[in-house]
Amino acid sequence: MKIIILANRDIASNLALNFLLPRISAHDIYVYLSSSVGGHNKRPRDLGNLRFFEQQLFNDLLFPLLAKSGLSVDQQPLGFGGLGKLIGRQFLAENAINSPDAIHRIKTIDPDLIVSIRYGGILREELISIPKFGVINLHSGKLPQYRGVMASFWAMLNGDSDLGTTLHFIADSTIDTGAVISRTAAPVASDKSYLWNVLSLYPAGCGLIIQAINAFEAGEEVVTEPPSEGGQYFSFPTDRELKLFKSRGYQLYDTDEVLEIAKSYL
Repeated sequence: MKIIILANRDIASNLALNFLLPRISAHDIYVYLSSSVGGHNKRPRDLGNLRFFEQQLFNDLLFPLLAKSGLSVDQQPLGFGGLGKLIGRQFLAENAINSPDAIHRIKTIDPDLIVSIRYGGILREELISIPKFGVINLHSGKLPQYRGVMASFWAMLNGDSDLGTTLHFIADSTIDTGAVISRTAAPVASDKSYLWNVLSLYPAGCGLIIQAINAFEAGEEVVTEPPSEGGQYFSFPTDRELKLFKSRGYQLYDTDEVLEIAKSYL
């Protein structure tokens, strides 16, 4: 099958692709990366620090170092450049996926399936209508309870005992509302950071994507739950909500945890 993957240029997407791509490498794969999620309005300082550990540390420092090191694609995890070599096709930057140029390129590819993992833009109907099997999205949170961004943060802040991912179809430009294909669940590791908890969700979540791809390829019906009403759309937390998160014993990131992740690439 021809599969287009839409992801974000961050550590969570990178680790997800490290898990996913070797397991679907028999397919013809194209990867487009956005540079960020959400708008560029001023956010609390703690979220700026989180973004450094999610994106800048790896994209600006570690991954360029890996690219110059000449490491084999057998060395995993790989940076985005190494993953491009793994699938035999360079990843492309694309922050305007609904633009006429992007739509034209995707129509030319004629994909069977589009998979979204943390992509930074809202997909519109013209794009959604292109692939034969539709568009599926891996959301790092429970639906419909936690629509929007940083779902795991909000679940932890609300005192949930477990986190999860939801694989669902994208049927229109509304956010996180499509029919649900499957779910994962894992207990909150209260002694770990928000970032660690989020990253830990992606191996199981990508397993759901692989199951769906196998079903589409085999011509099997992908059974779904109808879209559920209710839930809430969440945006980025405010300073007050970040302070409340800390007061409950949680932290957004832990530098020792990030260091261990960085070491795994070397």
